[in-house]
Amino acid sequence: MEDGMEWSQWQLLDSILPTGGFAHSFGLEAAIQARLISGPEDLQTFVIHVLENTGSLLLPFVYSATMSPDLETWYKLDRTLDAMLTNEVGRKASIAQGSALMRVAAPVFSEIPALKSMRDISLGSGVVSFHHAPIFGLICGLLGLDSTASQRAYLFITMRDVVSAATRLNLWADRTVEEACQTAPLLDTVQGCHGYLFSRLFCS
Repeated sequence: MEDGMEWSQWQLLDSILPTGGFAHSFGLEAAIQARLISGPEDLQTFVIHVLENTGSLLLPFVYSATMSPDLETWYKLDRTLDAMLTNEVGRKASIAQGSALMRVAAPVFSEIPALKSMRDISLGSGVVSFHHAPIFGLICGLLGLDSTASQRAYLFITMRDVVSAATRLNLWADRTVEEACQTAPLLDTVQGCHGYLFSRLFCS
């Protein structure tokens, strides 16, 4: 992979990119309140199911858009996905994230003028809903990523956002003071040597 392409991929995967992914839990919050999830084991099962659903439902759209990153293909994929998403909450989340990704990507990836042109043409046209998976694939294709890289990237950001939601919902196992321990004592020992360094950049 060329350096420029690799840099663009890291930008696309950066959690700081404001695409709204952290505002959605992929149904995790509802699953917790329905008592389907009560601990780390249930969470692991949930994440696996989310990734399986993503792979079977959304990756085909990412793949197709990556392989044919043009306006006509994007519109067709967007309409098809809009018809397939029967869950209204999930549908709105897909549109919100896709719209945010397209809005952010156009100026971030300014080296691809076609991206801004596609967005300008499509805004207010009523012919596209801006679903997330096709837009993600479209951007990957325009950036020159291959289909394998784009699909892996989509699975990564999906898992990242679910795990982030789990962290904010406090699903990780709690530990009492009695259970507190040093799991890597060597690291603690090395840090204790910091004060003896002749020259140092950090305080500890």
